Amino acid sequence: MDQVMDQAQARAWLATAVEEARAGLAEGGIPIGAALYGADGALLGRGHNRRVQDDDPSMHAETAAFRSAGRQRTYRGTTMVTTLSPCWYCSGLVRQFGISRVVVGEAATFHGGHDWLAEHGVEIVLLDDPECTALLRGFIKNNPALWNEDIGE
Repeated sequence: MDQVMDQAQARAWLATAVEEARAGLAEGGIPIGAALYGADGALLGRGHNRRVQDDDPSMHAETAAFRSAGRQRTYRGTTMVTTLSPCWYCSGLVRQFGISRVVVGEAATFHGGHDWLAEHGVEIVLLDDPECTALLRGFIKNNPALWNEDIGE
């Protein structure tokens, strides 16, 4: 991963995470989606926030995508794509396993740990995607208590 990620590729991969976010919303959950891509560009795993659906506070979108990918010999060169800036829990997952890059759909509704990740050598691609922002803003407006629970407030 010597080169900076191409914006067109980042947006194409983000589409997978947005599909997951929409699936989560349709299930009555929080509309955050993620996908983990290999160094070769292959989709390793995808998932969405399932805290509500599974009654499991640890089932964030990045966690779901990570678990869906199964065991990997190494995470060097992989890219976690997420519709929202990763919280501290998910940022820790990225650091713990050495995921090389995080593509962030938006950080306007929640500014998670992506700055911290960048300070520790993780490439961050912040897309400021209007669809991701609109999806979450609509959810927050209609579900403020659930949103506050999700972000730990």
